[in-house]
Amino acid sequence: MNLRIRRILLALAAAGCSSASTSPANRTSDTSPGNAPTLTPQRSGTTSRLQAISPVSERIAWASGVGGTYAITADGDTWRTGVVPGADSLEFRDVEGVSESVAYLLAAGPGDRSRIYKTEDGGRSWSLQFTNRDTSAFYDCFAFWDERRGFTMSDAVAGRFPVVRTTDGESWSDIGDRLPAAQNGEGGFAASGTCTATVRDRHGWISTGAAARARVLATNDGGDTWRAYETPVVQGSATSGGASVEFRDTLNGILGGGDIAALDSFADNVARSSDGGRTWRLATRTPFPGAIYGLAYVPGGGSRTVVATGPSGAAWSADEGGHWTGLEGVRDYWAVAFASPKAGWLVGTEGRILKIAF
Repeated sequence: MNLRIRRILLALAAAGCSSASTSPANRTSDTSPGNAPTLTPQRSGTTSRLQAISPVSERIAWASGVGGTYAITADGDTWRTGVVPGADSLEFRDVEGVSESVAYLLAAGPGDRSRIYKTEDGGRSWSLQFTNRDTSAFYDCFAFWDERRGFTMSDAVAGRFPVVRTTDGESWSDIGDRLPAAQNGEGGFAASGTCTATVRDRHGWISTGAAARARVLATNDGGDTWRAYETPVVQGSATSGGASVEFRDTLNGILGGGDIAALDSFADNVARSSDGGRTWRLATRTPFPGAIYGLAYVPGGGSRTVVATGPSGAAWSADEGGHWTGLEGVRDYWAVAFASPKAGWLVGTEGRILKIAF
């Protein structure tokens, strides 16, 4: 993420903090198949912007945000927040919850402000596992196959993605030479920690933008080899492309994005794939304007239900983006994720946490 994009994200966050926010309704007018979700606001214990959410189970979830902030719930309802010692100036744009005790945090930023921390005692202490030493790199998001294996995506540097990978949950090594060459300016959007995704034990995807073409980079062997595929979402500028990618199995996935600088404009911001990310076709635009920052499938039994969110609003679809229903009064939420149909969370500005259940 280049500095211009970072400033835009900060401006949007400030706008969200200063705007009047209405209380979310518990039901929405339904224009698509399925039942509308129930929405329950929760107290996070912080006013820091929360940008990532990682459910472990219906009771356990981790969230993270700016000001070195993390939050955890162990009962699905009440949250405990904290600040990683010495990291109060960092922006934790992604979090990976493993259990009530174990979690990883990714700080996104230029140079050594991109870091990875891990706790094994529920946040009482944190170990610093990785510090970026390349002043031109900017790490955006990470994804894990299991508690020890994952990868972290960075914006391109000199035509190369300096992606790092762990296979032991402790050390991180550069695998950038295994990825396709990058386009000029190509990178990710560190908005919700969802520009990467994994399924099962070897499939993974990276969504890109900020270049001539928005692409998805895919691996089916745990990151040993990667291929690049073009996507049809709005693209071609430093502020447009894919921002969030999710797969419900090894073949079927959905991509969200848009132009993060065009808060009030409607554009082609949703695409889906049925062949593991090789080809993509446009789906229906969301009913809210601006870019999608985060989206997630509602898990269970081949479910095609998806929730998408961004600064301008949120919506859900029971048919994988064929039709959308807006979530009335829901805006300024940047990320969404689910443990089950009964337990999902949206997180956003001013420490907002909204539980969502279908």
